[in-house]
Amino acid sequence: MTDEQLLRYSRQIMLPAFGYEGQQRLLAARVLIVGLGGLGSPVAMYLAAAGVGTLVLADFDAVDLSNLQRQLLHTSERIGMTKVDSAVRTLTAINPQVRLEAIKGSLTEANLAGIVSGVDLVVDACDNFTTRFAVNSACFAARVPLVSGAAIRTEGQVAVFSGQPGGPCYQCLYPRDGDMDETCSANGILAPVVGIIGSIQATEAIKVLAGIGEPLIGRLLLLDALAMEWRSLRLPADPHCPVCGV
Repeated sequence: MTDEQLLRYSRQIMLPAFGYEGQQRLLAARVLIVGLGGLGSPVAMYLAAAGVGTLVLADFDAVDLSNLQRQLLHTSERIGMTKVDSAVRTLTAINPQVRLEAIKGSLTEANLAGIVSGVDLVVDACDNFTTRFAVNSACFAARVPLVSGAAIRTEGQVAVFSGQPGGPCYQCLYPRDGDMDETCSANGILAPVVGIIGSIQATEAIKVLAGIGEPLIGRLLLLDALAMEWRSLRLPADPHCPVCGV
């Protein structure tokens, strides 16, 4: 670690649970961020600032005026630019030492296996169940930890899945049946809610990568922002789950 890196990351290196070793683990890590919108913005910005060595950025969409209320990676002058290219500009300005890899196409079950097998952790910040299920299956197959988040209206949730046999996976929480998609464009979203949930996702990712604390593995954290109340629920594995069930 260089003198510049020691100074840049000094405030987290001084944490007793984190230390020099924790920072070294972050610098060596590769993280895939799926979605660069409301949740992906705080996730990517905090992971870049914290010094995750390589961020693999995946999003097929372009910046739209309606995104700017909550998607802080992007700016007014970048409307029409791909979200990946916009994110690269912002993250490079935050921390030019972080390596950034771009994936501009859609993620599918066909291409996710190779992508996920090359990273240490995946953060799911997308907004549709089709991609969430595909990401979950790829993570479990590759035994890669998954940090899942979702937010809509004034509510949000976060969970961490270890990717290891015996623990739950995302499909234990949401069985794949029917059309469950709810989008911000159809239901609305209070801007700071995605910031809260995305920041927790970034925190959980750092905890897993650095090996500190107790990540939300096997737990579901729920936010009601109007009442500003949190609930934490145990999430058992479904023995009949088609992804992780025995």
